[in-house]
Amino acid sequence: MRQVILDTETTGLSWERGNRVVEIGCVEFVERRPTGRTYHQYLKPDCAFEPGAQEVTGLTLEFLADKPVFTDVVEEFLEFIAGAELVIHNAAFDVGFLDNELRLAGAQYGCLADRCRIEDSLLLARHRYPGQRNSLDALCRRLGVDNAHRQLHGALLDAQLLAEVYIALTSGQEEIGFAAPGPAAGEQSKASYTADVRLQRPRVVILAPELAAHEARLASLRKKAGRAVWDEVAELAEA
Repeated sequence: MRQVILDTETTGLSWERGNRVVEIGCVEFVERRPTGRTYHQYLKPDCAFEPGAQEVTGLTLEFLADKPVFTDVVEEFLEFIAGAELVIHNAAFDVGFLDNELRLAGAQYGCLADRCRIEDSLLLARHRYPGQRNSLDALCRRLGVDNAHRQLHGALLDAQLLAEVYIALTSGQEEIGFAAPGPAAGEQSKASYTADVRLQRPRVVILAPELAAHEARLASLRKKAGRAVWDEVAELAEA
């Protein structure tokens, strides 16, 4: 299974009012593990930032002035996400903006749903934590994901944080091990991604020390989360 965790930054809250995408960040997973492939691109909009939006991202029109427009990168972006399941937090927002960019680029590009299945991690979080705050920052705190280095919203950083949150939401694993971001915002202006990764499933032999470490990890997760999903599954299997 191939998944792409995706986030965008925009000039405002509504594409219907003429706002545009100014940053796209993607992280690739295969079989629920990060492959190391990412897609990151800043974009030059043809509009100004709405009040407040610039402060959230730290981006400026001056910084974006020499960046490509979406039509310049649409092919490589679609190639990166092709056939993947997209995991997006509050998917309606990002999908609305990206579908608008695809529409402006040309009718031949269709929409994201034509190319990918879309999973909204916000809906998953609301189902698991009804009545609670389920923003990315709130979920990071609740699930023990370190976001201390997140001073501003950035598409690639937020996609990496969302990847950790998503794994914790769907399997109980709370740590993937993404490193803190390296280059500063201005140093990642070009999209980059590595060659495809073919993963084979080796035969797994579990040794006694590994099993003991696994049980210790489960005990730690139970202490943090209370009753665990896998305990319920085990009880059903025994019933």
